Amino acid sequence: MHIVDRRLNPGGKSLVNRQRFLRRARAYVQQAVRDSLKDRSIKDLDKEGQISIQRDVIHEPTLHRAAQGGSRERVFPGNHDYMEGDRIKRPDGGAGAGSKAGQGEGNDDFQFALSREEFLDLFLDDLELPDLAKRRLIGGAVDGIRRAGYSTAGNPSNLSVPRTMQKAMSRRLALRRPKGADLARIEEEIALIEARTPPLPDDATRLEALREERSTIIRRRNLIAYIDPVDLRYRRFETVPKPVAQAVMFCLMDVSGSMTEHMKDLAKRFFALLHLFLTRCYEHVEVVFIHHTDRAAEVDEQTFFYSTVTGGTLVSSALDKLIEMVQERFRPDDWNIYVAQASDGDTMQSDNGRVVSLMQQDILPFSQYFAYLEVGREEFADIEAMGTATGLWQAYAPVSEANRNFVMRKVHHRREIYPVFRELFQRKGVAERSS
Repeated sequence: MHIVDRRLNPGGKSLVNRQRFLRRARAYVQQAVRDSLKDRSIKDLDKEGQISIQRDVIHEPTLHRAAQGGSRERVFPGNHDYMEGDRIKRPDGGAGAGSKAGQGEGNDDFQFALSREEFLDLFLDDLELPDLAKRRLIGGAVDGIRRAGYSTAGNPSNLSVPRTMQKAMSRRLALRRPKGADLARIEEEIALIEARTPPLPDDATRLEALREERSTIIRRRNLIAYIDPVDLRYRRFETVPKPVAQAVMFCLMDVSGSMTEHMKDLAKRFFALLHLFLTRCYEHVEVVFIHHTDRAAEVDEQTFFYSTVTGGTLVSSALDKLIEMVQERFRPDDWNIYVAQASDGDTMQSDNGRVVSLMQQDILPFSQYFAYLEVGREEFADIEAMGTATGLWQAYAPVSEANRNFVMRKVHHRREIYPVFRELFQRKGVAERSS
C-alpha cells in the first residue's frame, strides 16, 4: 500500500523543519528533567513539577530578510524629513540601531509544568526503560470494590430481588392494596348465593353488594401494582483503596572523599527507582537516610546527597545505626524493611569481619530485602570488569550466596541503573513476596 500525502504545509512553515524542531525540543526537555533530578527529592519524584529550559533553544527557525545587503524601497507614511527618491544613510555597523546594554527585553528561561506521568515518562526514558516497565511504574494506585448499599437505578444484573420485594410489600401495605384472599372469598360467596335454590328473600340485595365490592377490589388491585418501578433496588458498589502494609526504605551511603559526584548521582537514581517500586507495592513508605564515613548519622535528603564530610570509611557504623533505628522506631512486626546501600567499595579490611557478622545475625533476619550497589567511575568500568574486586565486595560475596534476600551489583553509568534494578527485583521475586 502506498500513501501519498498532498496536504499543504501551514502558511510560512515547513513541516519537516517543524518535526525536526519538536525532536530537538524534546531532547532539551529530557536534559532539563535529568538535571532537575539533582534538586528533586526522591520522595517527590512521582509528583508534577516545573521544568526550565532556555528560550533560545526552542526558537523555531523561520525565513526572514537579512539585515545586511540588498536594495530596498520603503515608504514611511507621515514622514516630514525625507521625500521620495532620497537616499537614507545606513547606520553604523549595517545592522540597524539596536538596543544598548541594559535596555530592551532579555531572554528569560522558558518554564512549563510537567504532569506526574509526563515527568516520569521522560525520567524513565532517560534510563532506557522498556514501555512495559514504564507502565508498571507510572500507573495509578490500585483500588478495591466493596458493597455500598442499594440504589434505585443500576445494571439489571445487580438487581436485588429480596430488597425489591420488601419495598413492594411495604408500598402495598401502605396503600392498602386488597389481597388475593379477599377477592377469592367474595368470589366464593357469590358462587354460593347464585347456586342456592330456592334463593332467600335478601339474596338479590346481598348479591348486588358483593358484586360491587368485587368490582372495587379488582379496580384497586389493577391500580396498585404488585411490583412498581419505584420498588426496584439495585446493589451498589464503590471503589476504595485496598488496605496495604507499610514499608520503610533505609538508604545507606558512603560519603567519604572517595565518593565523587558521579557516584552519588548513580546512587540517587537507584534510590529513586527503589522508592518508586515500593510506592507501587505499599501505600505508605517511609524513607530514612543514613550517611557514614567512620561515623554514621541520620540526615535529611539534601545533606545525604550533597554534604561533604571528611573521614575514613567504616561500614559497620552505618549498620549499627540501622539496627538502632529499627529497634527504636521501626519494629519488624509492624514494618516491611528494605535496605539499599551504595558505596564505592573502599573500606577498612579490619572492619569487614564485623560487617559480615552484623549483616548475617542482625540485619538480614528482619529485612525483606537488602540491595548493595557498588558505584564506580565510568572510565574504570573495563578495568573492574576484568576481575578486580573491592574489599567490601569480597566481604559481601559469601553473604549474597547464602541469602536470597541479599543481592549486590556494580554500576558505572546511569544507563546501567534500570537494567540492574530490574535484574535485582525480578530475579528474586520481591514483587510477589512484598504483596
